[in-house]
Amino acid sequence: MIKLCIDCFGGDNSPGANVAGALLALREIPDLELVLTGDEELIKKELEGRDYDRGRLSIIHAPEVISCDEVPTVAIKQKKESSLMKAIELVREDESVHGIVTIGSTGALVAAATLRVGRIPGVKRPAFCPILPTMKGGIVGVCDSGANVDVSVRMLCQFAIMGSLYLNCAYGMEAPRAALLNIGVEETKGDELRKSAYPVFRGLDGVNFAGNMEARELLSGDYDLVVCDGFSGNVLVKSTEGACLEMLKKLKRDIYSRTINKVGAFLMKKMFDEEKRFMDYRNYGGSVLLGLKKIVVKGHGSSNDVAVEKCIEQAYRMQTADLTERTSREIESFNASHEDLPN
Repeated sequence: MIKLCIDCFGGDNSPGANVAGALLALREIPDLELVLTGDEELIKKELEGRDYDRGRLSIIHAPEVISCDEVPTVAIKQKKESSLMKAIELVREDESVHGIVTIGSTGALVAAATLRVGRIPGVKRPAFCPILPTMKGGIVGVCDSGANVDVSVRMLCQFAIMGSLYLNCAYGMEAPRAALLNIGVEETKGDELRKSAYPVFRGLDGVNFAGNMEARELLSGDYDLVVCDGFSGNVLVKSTEGACLEMLKKLKRDIYSRTINKVGAFLMKKMFDEEKRFMDYRNYGGSVLLGLKKIVVKGHGSSNDVAVEKCIEQAYRMQTADLTERTSREIESFNASHEDLPN
């Protein structure tokens, strides 16, 4: 049985989306057990009249909520009774609980998970790895996408190892193609960090290094994993998402600008619906925080029930594939063979 803790507050649609997503996951995964944290009365109201296996779902009362506009380090100290902190403490103290899923405050999650759950021995820093769809119908991960602004070559190497293992465990990718985000594809391009990392990446065990990648190739489908510092990764992901959304807005304006365009759009409705599903982040789960002793998945703040379910499925697949233990072995091996690499 895989046991996960679901933080039921902190999102735009909480607790409704969190509870409904949890029930969807319970129906789909027979060997899954869930613990919901949050205001018990409100959670029970969401459960009223719903059909679910009561033997596989429990509630831990947590009356407080950490909002996204609070200072993370202050909030996690002052709001011990929050749904997020109750979930974090359960994951930390209970060996039978394998991970946490939340759509709440990113900053509070990173701070609390790093301090209370703890890093896998040898991991320098945990890293976020969100998933985006590609033009070839696949997916691409970006590691790191915001957890670490300043990084070293050693950290980039660890991101590549952890990201590659994650894609293998959660999505069944054999030897995912890993690229180093840079301003050009040539080996000599980039700043000193990128130029120093390139030759090390070529010799990394367990990493299928595909060379440098320019930002415009993110959705090409030619790469499975993009490795970068958190600052560059965050800009990459958000600028790509923003550009796609603005193009969709323009397309919609153009369709409604002329009657003949509306007629054409009606005839192409099925295709447009498919494209909409393809671009919908809710179909791809959340951003995983790699490098911690337990599974941590952060969903989008505006997630609905389907998005929450996808996040839970991600956490389930990672645990069944023993991602944490595999990561620990690979990181230990990497550190032993690269003792001379600066931290």
